[in-house]
Amino acid sequence: MVVNKSFELTGHGNPIFALELSQKPGILFSAGNDKGLVEWGLEKQAFIKVMFPVAASVYAIHCPEGFPLMFAGLRNGDVLVFNFIEQKITHTLKQHSKPIFDIKSVKGKQELLVASEDGNVSVWNLNTFGLLHSVKVSHDTIRSISISPDEKQLAFGCRDNSVQIYNLDDYGHLGSLKDHNMAVFTVQYSPDGQYLLSGARDAQIKIWDVATLSLKQSIQAHMFAVNHIVFHPTEPYFATASMDKSIKIWGADDFKLYKNY
Repeated sequence: MVVNKSFELTGHGNPIFALELSQKPGILFSAGNDKGLVEWGLEKQAFIKVMFPVAASVYAIHCPEGFPLMFAGLRNGDVLVFNFIEQKITHTLKQHSKPIFDIKSVKGKQELLVASEDGNVSVWNLNTFGLLHSVKVSHDTIRSISISPDEKQLAFGCRDNSVQIYNLDDYGHLGSLKDHNMAVFTVQYSPDGQYLLSGARDAQIKIWDVATLSLKQSIQAHMFAVNHIVFHPTEPYFATASMDKSIKIWGADDFKLYKNY
């Protein structure tokens, strides 16, 4: 297995908190504490433009499949809706008064999920931008959302050290996964939907069986917090990014460490 750095995009002057690929191939969006959301061209490996200014730090960006839209979650609790056809912000979703940490969409239901520091998840109609539900998941921050590949389950990584599992049909609570001893920063279902990974401030990765909601394995993965987990789209690997400034590549079938960067 060979993994090499391809190129570097430079231009931000402050911390970057969010990255998202556009629905259009070859386009990447980034944002953080720079007061603007930036568009990059991956083919030419270059800055394209600042999409729009923002009034607060951006912690989450989401581009839903099948919609000409981009959502940006801000530190002040607002969610900005940018329409690519009209090339402007057309709506601002206001339900939360505390920072937005993750945004995901449910393709089959055409719904948008927004997770906040207030412990609530707001559910919005992607066509009308009307608020459908507000689900109280935790008394503390919700840091991460993951949707199972079959769109039957939802997982939320919470600052209270737990992973909360919900039924996506009716947003009913299915269970609490509690084995981390510090805040859970990231959750991610495997591409086959058989297991769920969680990463936390305790520097561990937990592997959970989706069918039984039981713990399969714990891995002391990093020296410090595990901030993010992502699966390779076609190969049996996943990557973890940590506060210890390292990125590690793991086997998705054997959970062995293959590369450390």
